[in-house]
Amino acid sequence: MRQAVVLAAGEGQRLRPFTVNKPKSMLLIAGKPILQYVVESLAKIGIRKIVLVVGYRKEQVFDYMGSGEKFGVEITYVTQENQLGTAHALLQARDITDSEFLVLPGDTLIDPQTIAAFATAKPMAILVKKVSTPIRYGVVTVEKGCLKAIIEKPKQAGSNLVSSSIYAFNKDVFQFMERELDVPDALNLMIGRGQRIEVVETTGTWLDVVYPWDILSVNAAILHNIQPVFAGTIENGVSLRGQITVGKDTIIRANSYIVGPVIIGEGCDIGPNVHIQGSTSIGNNVVVSAFTSVKNSVIGNDVNIGPGAIIQDSVIDSGCLIKGNFTASSGECEVVVNGEYQVISVGAMLGEGCNLSNSVVAQPGVIVGNYSQVQPLKLIHGRLPDRSLVF
Repeated sequence: MRQAVVLAAGEGQRLRPFTVNKPKSMLLIAGKPILQYVVESLAKIGIRKIVLVVGYRKEQVFDYMGSGEKFGVEITYVTQENQLGTAHALLQARDITDSEFLVLPGDTLIDPQTIAAFATAKPMAILVKKVSTPIRYGVVTVEKGCLKAIIEKPKQAGSNLVSSSIYAFNKDVFQFMERELDVPDALNLMIGRGQRIEVVETTGTWLDVVYPWDILSVNAAILHNIQPVFAGTIENGVSLRGQITVGKDTIIRANSYIVGPVIIGEGCDIGPNVHIQGSTSIGNNVVVSAFTSVKNSVIGNDVNIGPGAIIQDSVIDSGCLIKGNFTASSGECEVVVNGEYQVISVGAMLGEGCNLSNSVVAQPGVIVGNYSQVQPLKLIHGRLPDRSLVF
């Protein structure tokens, strides 16, 4: 395989509020969009001809990925004007694919070695993996090494083997993509017509971002492999343990204690007397004020966190202003997303540009919409729509 088609047209409605202003593939984790990790993995194994299928807020993908030159690849773009499904998205690339090609989602973290192993598979083939929560995915049935059926998000799973949405195809696949909107339905149609589809199982890293809290597990997987870099200023009395990356023009102030894996971006002001634990990613131009504790969280660019905050298992999107004594402790809770009930252990999920006044307490699992404002001494819980005002 020398070419890959990467599907990056979708919005990811279950990830709201984080995907209201950006496509799912452009979610920033550990300082990079998920799509960049996909492209870099392909480049590492020598696949440099990449077709990106874009759609929802496509300009953000154009602006960031460009021609692909800075990532060592050659990117060609095609547009899915209406996000009707994955088969419909793939069909948009019909006229520019090689005779054989890989298909990957642009919003899934996968290990380069896993792609390398699968790239040797002959079309038609599908990559599958055993997971603990198969009902979130397309559950596959295998017979004599071949795909027998895919059932999308079944109420009860007959096995824990699911589709990774990574395929090895040739051009014959397009005749089936014309008849179905989603790839799993097209594959079931192919099987019904007698097409053999080889099943390749992987035990490598494969993590999908479906819900807001999935950002935390993907972030942890990425940070597990970071290389320590110190480009900022570390004051006296700072204690650093484990794998830690500090960007240029960042200052870690006295008596702060950081335990990796942790990545801190450029132009940040951390401390003094701040405690940061892995696995935590902090973006660029972030202020974390004195006596704040952050654990296993993802904090976006241009965030300002006041003194005395406690933040655990949380995602805070870019541009948030959080004043002193904010509390977002982790705990088990029941969350409903698009009618789906999930029991999870998580802190707070804050969208872009939120403004929280002093001494706000976020109950576990709260999802706060973009540009919301919360007055002092308030307890927030449940789900708040964009531009909410809590007073």
